[in-house]
Amino acid sequence: MLALSQCQFGIEMETRIVLVTTPSEEIASQIATTLVTETLAACVNIVPNIRSIYSWQGKIEDEKECLMLIKTTLNKITDLEHRLHEIHPYETPEFIALLPDAISKGYESWLLSTLK
Repeated sequence: MLALSQCQFGIEMETRIVLVTTPSEEIASQIATTLVTETLAACVNIVPNIRSIYSWQGKIEDEKECLMLIKTTLNKITDLEHRLHEIHPYETPEFIALLPDAISKGYESWLLSTLK
């Protein structure tokens, strides 16, 4: 278990977690590889087989999707979003950037050095 002294807290953190859904694991893998290769993301977790229920163009949709958890930095967010819109098959891809409440100093150090 991490001691609180080994964690970074608050809004001074550079790390962001971006949530993005895709229609398949294959597409998520392609997007993740592109983002990591182009150093727009340090790491992407792919969660397969989620179920999304949402309203789209006046209809209720119920679809199987994959969820991507993209680890990046604040200064990469704009470029990441632009690139995602270029390579994502959805007309309006989900793009929700979250600021973590806490992150281990070691993990954030690795993430920042990876995305220099």
